[in-house]
Amino acid sequence: MKLYRLTFIALLALFFACNSDTIEPIGDDGQDSQQDDSNDDGDDGVDDGILNETVTVSVVNAFENLAFTQPLDLQSPNDGTDRIFVAEKTGRIRVFENDPNVTSADTYLDLSGNLSTTSEQGLIGFAFHPDYASNGYVYVCYNPSTGVSNISRFTVSQSNANAVDPGSEVLIIQISQPDTNHNGGQLAFGPDGYLYISSGDGGGAGDTDNNSQTRSNLLGNILRIDVDNTENGLNYAIPLSNPFVGENGVRGEIYAYGLRNPWRMSFDSESGSLWAADVGQGAREEIDVIVSGGNYGWKLFEGTSCFSGDCNDSGLTPPIYEYGHDNGDRSVTGGTVYRGDEISSLKGKYIYGDYVSGRIWALETDGSTNQLVTGSRLSVSAFGVDSNKELYVCDLVGGIYKFVETPIQ
Repeated sequence: MKLYRLTFIALLALFFACNSDTIEPIGDDGQDSQQDDSNDDGDDGVDDGILNETVTVSVVNAFENLAFTQPLDLQSPNDGTDRIFVAEKTGRIRVFENDPNVTSADTYLDLSGNLSTTSEQGLIGFAFHPDYASNGYVYVCYNPSTGVSNISRFTVSQSNANAVDPGSEVLIIQISQPDTNHNGGQLAFGPDGYLYISSGDGGGAGDTDNNSQTRSNLLGNILRIDVDNTENGLNYAIPLSNPFVGENGVRGEIYAYGLRNPWRMSFDSESGSLWAADVGQGAREEIDVIVSGGNYGWKLFEGTSCFSGDCNDSGLTPPIYEYGHDNGDRSVTGGTVYRGDEISSLKGKYIYGDYVSGRIWALETDGSTNQLVTGSRLSVSAFGVDSNKELYVCDLVGGIYKFVETPIQ
């Protein structure tokens, strides 16, 4: 099984590997000031971590009777139904009851006939409108061709709550993509009711076009738009409180910038803070708390390590945490601050993982302590929560996993 996993990861490397542009030897760059010993435990074969002296935490298949094709997003609407929706890179969103014994899943949306799945492209992310129970709106990020990302709105069928109306698509915003990697694609509604969109730098080694520092386009940013209103011929409005509204030559949709490939972001359901993981070039993976107007440094810096230019970090927002590429860790996957009740040892911590190593960690929200949760051996493509705020992990190989807490005897 280990040989199979290594082979599978090699085949999928261009999809998630943080060094997707050029493959370099794995190794620490020597600048690891924010990385604590728990992130360098050197044991790449552990099954679970000891978060305290009383319990261990591991992951188990949450829905053993279901199989998925490259799952990479999991969401649950706030509609009282306790259903789970899973996006597959190949173009489907599937829906099923939140029951470990469930035996079937319906196809909620199928875009497979209108989709580029080259490299990191495909059906990348989706989010339910906060008023989904009344308006039936779901927003989807996908690549209809290699050159663009579409963020579209679909409406649930009036006759079938487990399917969208296939003729209901409304294109909200389109982002030009110069390459097929670093497309970002996470969608999330904030506590302010606005839609946030993660956008990568457009691909290519080292951001050769400097998109992440060029605010005249929509690449390398976190965008924020108002999908409940329209203006100026657009199918959305730009919130007047966005930080760069009115600046000459700057896109008003930009909320924060200087990101390489923000792969998965989420709002803390308690504090409202926005967390994002930004995949590194070849040395550093970073966790960011996104703030209005923040410049997160790429391609001037990779994490806190100087990447290009004069290495002046004034005016930049550093990551709350970063890690290097020793121990086989190479591509961060963002998670969420756990606010469920079943896993007490994870409560209030930011849970995230690494796609290549499969390791999953728990980070204190002040960035002070980072602990290994499990060396899961999964191809960790995403995290998601159900209607009870319980946490799940998407394994790109094909499964959905949940966390289990076991007392130490």
